[in-house]
Amino acid sequence: MPETQRASGAAARIVNCPACGKPVEWVAENRHRPFCSARCKGLDLGAWASDQYRVAAKDEPKPDELGE
Repeated sequence: MPETQRASGAAARIVNCPACGKPVEWVAENRHRPFCSARCKGLDLGAWASDQYRVAAKDEPKPDELGE
């Protein structure tokens, strides 16, 4: 993964935008990180809001279903 030199001499970490895959510097000045732009950030938020992404969960039986 390529890294660029910052003015302070420290190398900036480069990550891929989760929405489009474009390389993005992981720096405090990038207010959209880890995304490359407000557009990609908004697309990701819209995907979560429309249930395109889901976190897998296992349904646990309720206490009354267990006979307790």
